[in-house]
Parts: sequence; C-alpha cells; structure tokens
Amino acid sequence: MMGWLACKLPPPLLALLCGWGMAQLAPAWPQWPTGLRTVLILVLLLAAVLLEGDAVWAFVQRRTTISPLQPQRSSVLVVDGFYRFSRNPMYLGMLCLLLAWAVWLGQWLALAGPLVFVLWLNRFQIAPEEQALLARFGSRYAAYCRRVRRWL
Repeated sequence: MMGWLACKLPPPLLALLCGWGMAQLAPAWPQWPTGLRTVLILVLLLAAVLLEGDAVWAFVQRRTTISPLQPQRSSVLVVDGFYRFSRNPMYLGMLCLLLAWAVWLGQWLALAGPLVFVLWLNRFQIAPEEQALLARFGSRYAAYCRRVRRWL
C-alpha cells in the first residue's frame, strides 16, 4: 500500500487546511477583486459547483459510498457525467475552489496551496484509491483508467 498516510486525511479537510495555509501566506487581506480577476473567480467557482454537484449526485443515485477514506467499499463503478472526462471530478472541484481562493488572495505564493493539494492527493489519496478500485472492479476499472485521465 502507500504507507500509513494512505486515505487517512479526508480531501475536504485537506482543502480547508490548504486554504488556511494560503491565507497565512498572504501578507495582507486583499481588497475585493475587480475586472478579470472577478470573472476568473466566478468561472472557477461555477466549475467547482458543477463538478462537485454532478459527481456527488452520481454517487448518491447509484447508492455507493462517497467516503474517500474507504474506497474498497465502493459498490458501483461510476463512469458517466463528469467521470467521462476525469477520474476525480470531486477533487478537481476542490482544486477549482482553491484556485479561486488563490486568485482572490491575489498572491503568487498562494498557488502553493493548490500545488500541495494536488501532490498530496496524488500520493496519499488517489493512488491508494486506484489500487482499491482495481482490486474491486478489475479489468473494467483498468479499461476505464486507460480511457480517462486522472485529473483532466
């Protein structure tokens, strides 16, 4: 497996911690953004809501676990909706939220938060999830992984 950190930190909590860290890196609380920054923030927020909402709804409809801490308990392989384009649309939605936060903070250093988020998830969340799903769904999951990228 991936060590004792595998699937231990819930990704929403990780996103909150990264967001908090990003705020700590900002030297001062920024003014409300205007112009292009506002448009970018709104686009990222809309993407986050659509990605998260569609992905969660797909899991709820199929009555499978949404818990990222126990991927082996998945009862159905979800491959439609945004899952046709990304194997991790929920995490992609959280990344969009962190990117929107970074744009709002207006500090280049704030981009460390999304970077840490992606690196942590790839190593300690997604890789163990993929192992568990491969064990659970076998060749169907392997074929899905060949068709669909991990993030985008």
